[in-house]
Amino acid sequence: MREAEAYRARVEAKARDQGIDLVGIADLTGERPAVHHLPPDLVAVFDRAVCLAVRVSPTVLATVRDGPNHLYYHHYRQLNFLLDRAALAVAREIEALGYRALAVAASQIIDWTHQLGHVSHKDVARLGGLGWRGRNNLLVTPAYGAQVRLVTVLTDLPLEPASPLGQDCGACRRCLAVCPAGAIHEQPTAFDHQACFAKLKEFGKTRGIGQYICGLCVAACPGRATSGREF
Repeated sequence: MREAEAYRARVEAKARDQGIDLVGIADLTGERPAVHHLPPDLVAVFDRAVCLAVRVSPTVLATVRDGPNHLYYHHYRQLNFLLDRAALAVAREIEALGYRALAVAASQIIDWTHQLGHVSHKDVARLGGLGWRGRNNLLVTPAYGAQVRLVTVLTDLPLEPASPLGQDCGACRRCLAVCPAGAIHEQPTAFDHQACFAKLKEFGKTRGIGQYICGLCVAACPGRATSGREF
């Protein structure tokens, strides 16, 4: 146990040095998020996942009024770069300890038909105790709401894991009111992926940013750090 705690402290310190705000450790020996288009025999050795989260600037989000803009797009890209570099640094730290680690890109679609990356960062983050799946289909954290970006490092380093928070959005429905696609409903499982994606494609063309982003439900979900409210 002490060794696992020491490893966790070392991983967290490396992540903080890279500008990461939240670190979660998920136990993959029970519930295991699906991993796509990676060698199954390699994936099978990973029984832990490190999830890293960085806060989206609330000042930048304040400029997102009726959809994405160029400033938000640039900020979004820079956060992804930060996350990928942090994940690489954490993976290298783990490998220096003699264990295996695989950094999974923060924002990379490898199956456009099903809109999938190698792994769902938000599913890993939920298992790692960083938050829960909100009505907006995003990870919602107690401190920052949905205003975070995520990345994952799969590993066999024996880290002390966290547990899912067991919380939900409660009475908060801010995201329902602002969704331009009408994709958000009462239950997270009712989220309309196709309606959301259609609106993202529309924004990508009409806003001249060439990226499938929106930001409205993110801006509407600030968490305690900004709003002072409890979930």
